[in-house]
Amino acid sequence: MTRPANIAIQALGAWAALIWLIGPAGGWAVADPAGAVAEAPKPAPKAAESGKEPERKATGAIAHLRITGDLPDGVGQGGLLADVSPRLHRLVERLDKAAGDERVAAVLLSIESPAVGRGRADELRAAISRLKRAGKPVAAVFVGGSPAAYSVASACDTIAMPPAATLELTGVRAEMMFFKAMLDRLGVDAEILQVGEFKGAGEPLTRTSMSPALRQQYEAFIGDLYEHLVEQVAADRKLEPGRVRELVDTGVFTPEAAREAGLIDAVHYEDEAAAALAKKLDVEQPKVSRDYAERKVDDDFSGIGGLVKLMELLSGQQKTSATGKGKRVAIVHVAGEIREGKSTDDLVMGGAAGSETIVKAIREAAADDKVAAIVLRIDSPGGSALASDLIWREAERAKKPVVASLSDIAASGGYYIAVAADRIVAAPGTLTGSIGVVGGKVAIGGALEKVGVHTDVVSKGKNAGWLSMTEKFTAGEREAFLGTMKDVYRLFTGKVAAGRKLDQAKVESLAEGRVYTGRQALAAGLVDRLGTLDDAIDEARKLAKIDADEKVERMLLPEPRGLFDDLFAAAGGDIAPVARRAGLPTGDAATRAAIMARIAGLPGLEPLAVEADTLVQLLSGRPQLLLPLRVRVR
Repeated sequence: MTRPANIAIQALGAWAALIWLIGPAGGWAVADPAGAVAEAPKPAPKAAESGKEPERKATGAIAHLRITGDLPDGVGQGGLLADVSPRLHRLVERLDKAAGDERVAAVLLSIESPAVGRGRADELRAAISRLKRAGKPVAAVFVGGSPAAYSVASACDTIAMPPAATLELTGVRAEMMFFKAMLDRLGVDAEILQVGEFKGAGEPLTRTSMSPALRQQYEAFIGDLYEHLVEQVAADRKLEPGRVRELVDTGVFTPEAAREAGLIDAVHYEDEAAAALAKKLDVEQPKVSRDYAERKVDDDFSGIGGLVKLMELLSGQQKTSATGKGKRVAIVHVAGEIREGKSTDDLVMGGAAGSETIVKAIREAAADDKVAAIVLRIDSPGGSALASDLIWREAERAKKPVVASLSDIAASGGYYIAVAADRIVAAPGTLTGSIGVVGGKVAIGGALEKVGVHTDVVSKGKNAGWLSMTEKFTAGEREAFLGTMKDVYRLFTGKVAAGRKLDQAKVESLAEGRVYTGRQALAAGLVDRLGTLDDAIDEARKLAKIDADEKVERMLLPEPRGLFDDLFAAAGGDIAPVARRAGLPTGDAATRAAIMARIAGLPGLEPLAVEADTLVQLLSGRPQLLLPLRVRVR
């Protein structure tokens, strides 16, 4: 059977499963844009015997929103899946809608272990501040989460916790796994080269612990993240910084202990928190709009019309771009590892920012007469040097103001792209910088020999085996590879010097792979301002000379992908070019399967399976601009 036929059969199978899933049960229905009213008003009391009407207190709606899940940056899926895996910008839009909705008197946030970093947490905190400035009291029910999630709750007027919850205010910690000793036992030789003393992306494969240089920079930015956490909690909860440090050292609190320490205000269930908020409003009969402003999906798919409607939803034909006649600011999302080819939005393995997709989006914004400025929203640890450079070039040549907005991470290749902008805005806790280059290969010939597999070679050309998976680099191959990396490093530092208007010596002192927080980057001159996406848009308005009171629409790019885009994606996907260079089969699924096959059954290698795509990049023979593998900052 031909490949297209196979794809069609798989698609029809997925279609049948979806029809079954959303059939009679109508499980995809969600709240209407105004928010479904969970509690209907009670009937008015009967008149007293005297014939006088009883005095009625004012009524007002409490908008309820859940903050949970990954909440990634980027436009994400379109159509049916748009609100199933919600994006950060959609949640911020809903919070801002509540701020301007006259029917909403207050907001109740259920914070349920959202997997946000410090940059995205600051976006949510800013949206909460706008609610408060609009005169809307904001109460949080903190069900659980990391210190970054708690920082979202602490921006609210009050915080409650249910009795069985746990508050974790445990400081900041980074972990890195090292695999060299295990690879040595298996006979696997990892040869990862780097340009920049602090560029430690390859160290997990080449060392058994952090190098002194890598540890030095991690201690620096972890220390700054810790101090920022202490300052934030102290300001929000009106505590002395010294007292906050004591509480952080305690770390884990029961709700009652957290209340006694002043970290929360009450031990309440969600309904009790809503009642307390209503009492504060002096509203006798509040309406609680559950899942306020969550996008509605019409679940009536009966008949031919319903089938057409379903196809439109699945294909993502509902557009999110601006449609008005006013001026626009285009927000181009660069989310995930940066790779050649098209972007992906893999719900299982995570997304990637493809140079082809991002370049097309920037060109679209630059060619649109209604677009006055472009904001690059970057949440990426970096990736392919070539792909980063292609995106940089398109942003640099745009004949419109360009501002970079840095999210949780905009480092290495992510920062490379940012220096094309006229202005760079970072969150205080953004991880950025990492100006350096890494690359190499893993030679598994020794491991194959141990299991009886011998490889014979016939070769012409001194460096013909530079990407061989069976042998280590020869001296000539290593020199040739390192030469390409040094050239990319020269390009990187040169672009930083030009973009940031710094002399080369200053850039060299900031480079070598060093990682900075947003606050450290501001002090070093690597960014222009601390702030959120709204602040970056404000910078774009100024550069485009748009009056402060003039309304500006936001145009989100790239366009969201539909489910059919993923089902019928061209063979090879975004990592096909590097997979071919590494001697691996093309296609995301095939490549991952090949990586898994190589490590299957080898104890201790399971953590590397999560890094399959990143490993393919490192094996590609092309210089990479990447942060270290699997660094967890909590």
